Amino acid sequence: MTALGVLGGALQAVLVVVGSPLLVGLMRQVRARMEGRAGAGVGQPWRDLRKLLGKQPITPRGTSELFRVAPVLLVAMTLVVAVVAPFVSTASALPPVADLIVVVALLAHGTVVLALAGLDTGTAFGGMGASRETTILALVEPTALMAIFALSVPVGSTALPAIVGSGLQDPARVLSPASLLAAVALLLVVVAETGRLPVDNPSTHLELTMVHEAMVLEYAGPDLALVELGSAMRLSVYLGLLANLFLPWGIATEAGVLALALGVLALVVKVAVLGAALAFAEVFLAKVRLFRVPELLAGSFLLALLAVTAAYFPA
Repeated sequence: MTALGVLGGALQAVLVVVGSPLLVGLMRQVRARMEGRAGAGVGQPWRDLRKLLGKQPITPRGTSELFRVAPVLLVAMTLVVAVVAPFVSTASALPPVADLIVVVALLAHGTVVLALAGLDTGTAFGGMGASRETTILALVEPTALMAIFALSVPVGSTALPAIVGSGLQDPARVLSPASLLAAVALLLVVVAETGRLPVDNPSTHLELTMVHEAMVLEYAGPDLALVELGSAMRLSVYLGLLANLFLPWGIATEAGVLALALGVLALVVKVAVLGAALAFAEVFLAKVRLFRVPELLAGSFLLALLAVTAAYFPA
């Protein structure tokens, strides 16, 4: 643990918590403009969260403590990743936790607790959404592991700070076949894990097509606010990982004020550009049929597998 890691981790936690709803607002605003609408503004998600926090919490009958603690666990696990992953600086506040396998597991556990909470309600929609979400999770987590592992092969370490630091030292590696294949595979993982088109539609409430929304239909008030905040944080974390693993420039390598400020600015710009590009692409995409989703995710796993193979045969 170093001063750079502690300062970077604190900045990252604040950025992810405060900036995640703004990222969602930016993406909604981009979609609105592309569709010819004025949009509610970038700050609307924060206004929605403030309104939800002022409402009375409601707990369905027959639910256990799991239903009540699931939103807290979702936010907590995502916050741990936000603190330890290399977003603002190449150093980690907790180096043993900033490992490929640990980070992917923490993000997967956030999905698992929401799926268990959906099952805990005993409703048809909760069970349907949990079933669909776990199916997607089982397909995307191996892809995420393989895609980032492809980047770790030349480095000889699965530590995310080491992978990002290696990208800074050897920029040409970003354009290697292994890196490009892994980038496309991880992009599909981000789309699936965060419930974006074409895998899921974040703005739908049509019972037969929704995945994420089906699991959280029974939440209200502050619990729903935590679920929405946790989902926005996961989107920011995934886009931050995608940005720094493949475009690590601007990240701080020392504990100076200027270096950390540049790292914060670089992270904000890269995540905002990726989020806006994702929202722009969604305007031209339609949700695929549920039974076609495994085919799409199997293709992403094949790309990740090819990336690992290519990593062992450097040019």
